[in-house]
Amino acid sequence: MTLKHDTAPAADDVVNQLLDAALMHVPFDGWSDATFAAAVSDAGVDRIVADAICPRGAVDLAVAYHKRGDALMLEQLAAEDMTGLRFRDKIARAVQLRLEVIDDKEAVRRGTTLFSLPQYAGDGVKLVWGTVDAIWTALGDSSEDINWYTKRGTLSGVYSATVLYWLGDDSLDHQATWEFLDRRIDNVMQFEKLKAKVQSNPLLKPLMVGPNWLAQQIRAPEARDDLPGSVGPRT
Repeated sequence: MTLKHDTAPAADDVVNQLLDAALMHVPFDGWSDATFAAAVSDAGVDRIVADAICPRGAVDLAVAYHKRGDALMLEQLAAEDMTGLRFRDKIARAVQLRLEVIDDKEAVRRGTTLFSLPQYAGDGVKLVWGTVDAIWTALGDSSEDINWYTKRGTLSGVYSATVLYWLGDDSLDHQATWEFLDRRIDNVMQFEKLKAKVQSNPLLKPLMVGPNWLAQQIRAPEARDDLPGSVGPRT
């Protein structure tokens, strides 16, 4: 006799089903318990299974939504021909692609509200860090010292500011947002030039010995996925 066994769907598949169903309700109810309950019902997922896979309910779906956007951005980046672009333009293009893959601005607006709450602010920071880490890694960043942190920290600020501007932008094809992004990146480049001048100034070099030594002791994380924004072990 051959016994038939039901094959349980993978956790990722269940999350995707719930997320797709939730996006129909997020514009009205936000990333809330009501949205999660509606998603469970619409997707036909057993509530016990849904609670086990998403113990925080819609919060976990909001996290999954952001990570889905990161994955789509990486797909778009892999298909982009950036030959001849300056590195600052590659970064700008990556941020632009991250926003262009979003098909529901209201879902992001609701997510921004959710992750501004004190109990979820840590999740928001980790998600933004994960996005910029994915960008730098995809663009071939190989830094292993303090620059690994400063690059991601700086781009986190640029990205966060650009998202907030984009949420309120009603210009044609979000042209005002891309101009805002360019200005923010130009500000960063000006700061980097100032840092280089300070480092090369012979009068200031003696004062930089201590800070430079300390900076050299800081190393990028290796083979860990438990740091803010990590997208997997570094190779």
